[in-house]
Amino acid sequence: MRDIALTMLFVAVLPFAVRHAYAGVLLWTWISIMNPHKLTWGFATHAPFAAVAAGVTLMSLVITKDRLKFKLTPPILLLVLFVVWMCITTALAFNPAGSWVQLNKVLKIQLMTLIAIAAIQSKKHIELFVWVNALSVAFFGIKGGIYTISTGGGGRVWGPPGGFIEGNNELGLALIMTIPLLVFLRGTVDRPWIRKAMMMAIVLCAVSAIGTQSRGAMLAIAAMGFVLWLRSRSKMLSGIVIVVLAIGLVAFMPESWTQRMGTIQTYEEDGSAMGRINAWHMTTNVANDRLTGGGFAVYSRPLFAIYAPNPDIVRVAHSIYFSVLGEHGYIGLFLFLAIWVAALRMAADLRKRARGVAELQWVHMLASMCQVSLVGYAVGGAFLSLAYFDLPYNVFVILVVLKRWMDEKRWEQDKEGVFPISLWRKRAPHLVGQRVGGK
Repeated sequence: MRDIALTMLFVAVLPFAVRHAYAGVLLWTWISIMNPHKLTWGFATHAPFAAVAAGVTLMSLVITKDRLKFKLTPPILLLVLFVVWMCITTALAFNPAGSWVQLNKVLKIQLMTLIAIAAIQSKKHIELFVWVNALSVAFFGIKGGIYTISTGGGGRVWGPPGGFIEGNNELGLALIMTIPLLVFLRGTVDRPWIRKAMMMAIVLCAVSAIGTQSRGAMLAIAAMGFVLWLRSRSKMLSGIVIVVLAIGLVAFMPESWTQRMGTIQTYEEDGSAMGRINAWHMTTNVANDRLTGGGFAVYSRPLFAIYAPNPDIVRVAHSIYFSVLGEHGYIGLFLFLAIWVAALRMAADLRKRARGVAELQWVHMLASMCQVSLVGYAVGGAFLSLAYFDLPYNVFVILVVLKRWMDEKRWEQDKEGVFPISLWRKRAPHLVGQRVGGK
């Protein structure tokens, strides 16, 4: 029954996706992040939904009459250079054939990232894109939150089969990144019952993230909480709330969870942590030896025997930073870091430009939440191999498109004879927060 329902829904959306490229992007995003077909038990489980969604989206670029716009701005150029460099490192990899398997997946994601930038144009498109990204992950957060509460924190929450967030650690980070997006979406709805439902979803996602028993997710929660505390107007009140919630969390979760979180401080005694550190040394040694790194398929016993301090522990890097370093060298790591620094700067610039303008409060809120989401990714990703996961790149898309929307909106105001926002602030600061021409 699930197979039939999913297939019928997918087929029903396809004609709209053919006519509108942004709809194709939304369809692809839903399939690639949520993997709903993996939740079925029959013929749909292995059906090529993602490939069909991608093909239809590419077709729509030719057929659609909607406006498409793509400008190679510095942040986008950094992303393109990173993709080109990954192609070079794959060609020069220790194992080119094995590395090509992962590069093929990465290229599909990045192609759709660039298409999303071109197809998503209006405020409506941006909000729909946020909804699809957030709900695709929140589904598992709501489910996992209920499971965590029902088991008293005794059970561990896992992600959906297949895809990037199958593991508990990966799902934990995805949930942490999604919570800020849910906070933004809650502010866009007016109906009280929807706002309450969104608040419930936020709480359950937070509980689910804790229920994954991921230490990286806990560090990401702490980092995001600190950023939100810094931005709060009442730091004393928000600090008290955070402390109370933390105490309640420790009291609710079982002792096994507390002991696992305690290994963050005693990592020398934890085999998993020491295995990661061994892999980090290995990837660093590879990058020191080769300008282009070792390629995607660098985690093999022969290479660990050459580059790792302990050749008997063969594991992936479990870090977005060390995985990129070992796979693509220092140049690849520089480009990777530059992408996210550019994204954070875009978010800061958008917040600054939209601050105090009533019509742009949604921009200010969305940019703020994207910034918080990327902080969670930067901290939690230090302990997970999610350098090529769709969600952070989709947050990047949101910021790029949001900046373009802001720039074009200002141009439209100039054309209509209305002061641009920056000039408006200088000439009429007392009107900040009111509509132009309003009373």
